[in-house]
Amino acid sequence: MSDPGPAAPLPNPAHLPDGLEPYRRTAVFTQDTLPAALRRDHDTKPGVWGLIHVLSGALCYRITDPRREPAERVLTPGTPPGVVEPTILHHVEPAGAAEFQVEFHRAPPAPLCRHEELARRENRLRAAQAED
Repeated sequence: MSDPGPAAPLPNPAHLPDGLEPYRRTAVFTQDTLPAALRRDHDTKPGVWGLIHVLSGALCYRITDPRREPAERVLTPGTPPGVVEPTILHHVEPAGAAEFQVEFHRAPPAPLCRHEELARRENRLRAAQAED
């Protein structure tokens, strides 16, 4: 049998998967306040997705991870946000004056079982009684 070689890089997603919830948003960055680390290849933690929202100007978003097709998009207020996949290397570079922020998303926490919820309620009640 011949070796099929490395797998072809996967395409980049155009939107977030269903079921994710936003949990944090960065400050607004400008061409002057953009941290140097975001201009270099970096990634997000496993399970953490991002949406890059450009508020003004233009931002070049490059996906450089070997597990994905190389991609470069110019994001503006009129384009859909840039989708950042968990653990996938990427970087950004303002194209002149720009303002943008990143909104982070992840799966919601697993629901508590009935016994865990009852234990939490009891602990809250005890804590409230201890304060009195």
